[in-house]
Amino acid sequence: MNKFTFILSASAAGLALAAGMAHAEELTIATVNNGDMIIMQKLSPEWEKETGNKLNWVVLEENVLRQKVTTDIATKSGQYDILTIGGYEAPIWGKQGWLESLDDLGDDYDYGDLLAPIKTGLTVDGKLYAVPFYTESSFTLYRKDLFDAADLKMPEQPTYDQIREFAEKLTDKSKEQYGLCLRGKPGWGENMAFLGTMINTYGGRWFDMDWKPQINSEPWKKAVTDYVDLLTKYGPPGVTSNGFNENQALFSTGHCAMWIDATSAAGRVYDPKQSQVADKTAFTRAPVNVTPNGSSWSWSWNLAIPATSTKAEAAKSFIKWATSKAYVKMVGEKEGWVAVPPGTRKSTYELAEYQKAAPFADTVLKAILSADPSKPTKDPVPYTGVQFVAIPEFQGIGTIVGQQISAALAGQQTVDAALDNAQKQVERDIKKAGYPK
Repeated sequence: MNKFTFILSASAAGLALAAGMAHAEELTIATVNNGDMIIMQKLSPEWEKETGNKLNWVVLEENVLRQKVTTDIATKSGQYDILTIGGYEAPIWGKQGWLESLDDLGDDYDYGDLLAPIKTGLTVDGKLYAVPFYTESSFTLYRKDLFDAADLKMPEQPTYDQIREFAEKLTDKSKEQYGLCLRGKPGWGENMAFLGTMINTYGGRWFDMDWKPQINSEPWKKAVTDYVDLLTKYGPPGVTSNGFNENQALFSTGHCAMWIDATSAAGRVYDPKQSQVADKTAFTRAPVNVTPNGSSWSWSWNLAIPATSTKAEAAKSFIKWATSKAYVKMVGEKEGWVAVPPGTRKSTYELAEYQKAAPFADTVLKAILSADPSKPTKDPVPYTGVQFVAIPEFQGIGTIVGQQISAALAGQQTVDAALDNAQKQVERDIKKAGYPK
């Protein structure tokens, strides 16, 4: 090669490099500060290295994330390229045309490997508007060592009466040992996620078939009275500040004898690197009362692209990477198999390494597949959704109700007053929204 050819080649290489750099994108991703997403953020430099793209992370507490993401997408301000959204928002926003379709991630993505009920819940008119990052139901975690010491036996299907009996016997406030930890932080996806299932199994429902709110009905009063009583007598202090993450920290550090919450907690509670009670924990189904319907929830955290993003192709590349079979294996190999994102792909549950590391895997999968959003209550309802009502107005309605109940839990008003106040507000809101439609 002569000198002239070398210079031309070097120049061409430089132009090619510059062109490659010009195509590199900087994406802004909004996500929740849950453990699985923290791992995604930790591993994301692998994708950045592969693609040359960069990620700007906005990691927020659950209530704040929902508020900011909802405001951004409704006003079309376009701050984010990738959103972490729930199974509640995905079909509603997809129908509004606010999200990009994600049907074109390629044959190698293996859409058929996604758990069918979860995929169906994210699909509107045949188009997939989000893909699941992890999925959960709810169940009861408990300390088998404390149960053994007190000569108690947790049944395969506990009732709320039994939970009360166990909580009373296992509470020792002098040791900062509390019989029961539950969500008390107000929000439709915080205290109302748990309470929605408790109200369902007590025979309650959000609306009757004519869309008349049922919030001050007897089943609601019984469920919420028991909830407040349980946490007042057997729960930790400051319970109105406790959401999923706070309770996970309490349980993992040995302060809760029982905790009823998301199955996604299992991976961290059973991980000795993150939990002081990893070898002392057992699990069973979520409790029931008068009906099993809606006693455990169905929820997915998903990745989606707002229609306002100008970087959809790069965003799809990241979403494909973060929800792939290869990503599941990467988490298993780098973070431990107990930490892989649960409830999204059939193939995860076929991995021998995961089955060996996660004794809860089969129970979690069955809970996710058995939750039925189409039959969430004892009596018929005009809506779908277990711990939420799949209408756009529910985000505001659920938060208002959650705030009223949190005030009752804090002793600022009675349960009856909280539910009467909530009933009046929801009656106004649902009428204003034009229900029944």
